[in-house]
Amino acid sequence: MNPNLEHVLVDRQGQKLAALFLRKLGYKILLKNVRVKGYDLDLVCRDKERLVFVGVNSRSSLGYGFTQRTIDSQKRRNMVAAAYAYLDLLKKPGCVYRFDVVEVLFLKAARPKITHYPNAFGLGEMKSDCFI
Repeated sequence: MNPNLEHVLVDRQGQKLAALFLRKLGYKILLKNVRVKGYDLDLVCRDKERLVFVGVNSRSSLGYGFTQRTIDSQKRRNMVAAAYAYLDLLKKPGCVYRFDVVEVLFLKAARPKITHYPNAFGLGEMKSDCFI
């Protein structure tokens, strides 16, 4: 199989599994695969009264390490910029938000392993001018 096509399929399946996993935790999935002002958001969710921007990292091997090692400062900046661009579009008062990461690991002959990192960037919950 074409390596690029395999990567796309792994990413799509990972996002589906991440959304199902988060739903089971009580999250409401608001949007998937959002592109705003040139930035991408994997999932935009609501967890009770919080808006949650979720980055999904899907892998079929451990060749690049675990998610916590692969979410570098540039990926964080892009995710934060995407979230701020999205929040800017809402223009409504009162929302608390945070950033989560979900890692979906597909290893041969094993069920996918899903790991959730709430508040992944350690920024805490933040308040912005939005309301969902």
